Parts: sequence; C-alpha cells; structure tokens
Amino acid sequence: MRPERTVMRNRCAFLLATLAAPAMFASDATAQAEIEYLLQFISNSGGRFIRSGTEYPPKEAAAHLRLKLSKAGGRVKTAEDFIAGLARKSYLTGKPYQIKLPDGTVQPTGPWLTQALARHREAAAVK
Repeated sequence: MRPERTVMRNRCAFLLATLAAPAMFASDATAQAEIEYLLQFISNSGGRFIRSGTEYPPKEAAAHLRLKLSKAGGRVKTAEDFIAGLARKSYLTGKPYQIKLPDGTVQPTGPWLTQALARHREAAAVK
C-alpha cells in the first residue's frame, strides 16, 4: 500500500474512533469512566504503543483502541474486559501489544494497564 494511503487510512480511523459515542461500550457508568480513564492514560503516557511490530504515538494507540471498543458491542462490560479483550493483544495476529515508556523500557500493555487501573481505583477510594 502506498504511504499516503496508509496515512489517510490512519487519519480516518482516528477520526472515526474519536467520534465514537462513549455510550456504545461498557455496561455501567463506573465501567465507562474506568475505560475512559485507561484510554486517557494511554493517550497521555508519552510512550510508544507497539502493535504488530510497529510503534505508534500514544494518541493513535488510544484512537485504535477506541475503534476496537466501538466494534466490540456488548463484549466489554468492565475495564478488565477492555484490557483482556481489546488492549492486551492484536485480534488479527494474536501478538501482545507493548508499550515503550519514555525511559525506554518496554512492557506488555496488559499488566501495564492493569496496574494503572489498580492505582486509579485506589486513588478513587481515598477520595
């Protein structure tokens, strides 16, 4: 595929994912808020999202996961469902997604997001 087509396709996917209605996912307000937190956490991470061997900026990663979420229908009811079913690995290749953090360390997104969710819940419980 020509590079300009790939760029256009990525931009279209980003736009569609960004505009996807949050009401299309999760079964309750708490789950929706936690999933949105995780998407923002990814978007603001400063890391590089590694999918199928290619690195993507964090905002594109979040857009990709929003698109997957919009297509998941009722399969995603909790933040754990989001992590395990969508944010952990590629549906097409089965390869785990990874995050390359600003300090250069690389780790699988599943445990990284699970830890972020735990910290988020702890902070919410303190309030």
